[in-house]
Amino acid sequence: MHRDRALPAALTLACTAALTLTISTQPAAAIPPNIPSASTAASRLAALTVSAESHGSTYNRDLFPHWTTVSGACNTREEVLKRDGTGVVTDSSCAATSGSWYSPYDGATWTAASDVDIDHMVPLAEAWASGAWSWTTSRRQQFANDLGGPQLWAVTDNVNQSKSDQDPAQWQPPRTAERCRYARAWIQVKWYWGLTTDSAEKSALNSMLSTC
Repeated sequence: MHRDRALPAALTLACTAALTLTISTQPAAAIPPNIPSASTAASRLAALTVSAESHGSTYNRDLFPHWTTVSGACNTREEVLKRDGTGVVTDSSCAATSGSWYSPYDGATWTAASDVDIDHMVPLAEAWASGAWSWTTSRRQQFANDLGGPQLWAVTDNVNQSKSDQDPAQWQPPRTAERCRYARAWIQVKWYWGLTTDSAEKSALNSMLSTC
């Protein structure tokens, strides 16, 4: 009788182990870290200083040193490609030679790193006009290479170029299902780095959060 009861238990354990194996082999979503919930994002948006953008005419991309070396031969771009890709293989100089990358902004998947851009969630020019003009170059470098938050995204190159330096009042991801997360990530970056928001941008972000 004990054997009869043990057999179903053993089968259950085996099935559970098989299910666990199946789940663990599925690739995780390639999404940057530390994106807040919609409610937290709404609170952080409310805490942002609302101010018109300024100093735009003095912006220079070189004031934000980016794609700096992270470790060994790997720079920030290469680190994001490794972090957010699936099955990424790199050569001795850390360049990605194979792998696949899912672009959440438009839902496309790419198998060539050359088709992928690393997007600054809050563009450098937008950051400059929202307060980074007063930062030291060192702080701007940290911002432009921030791997600890949702500032750097691996996305389709043409989509990134379409976005350019625009804020959410001017540009939103073409994949509408991504707009909730995009707003949460944008707000987190602005909040964490102490940047301001203008009124049109804040209104757009509130509308995006309403879709969450």
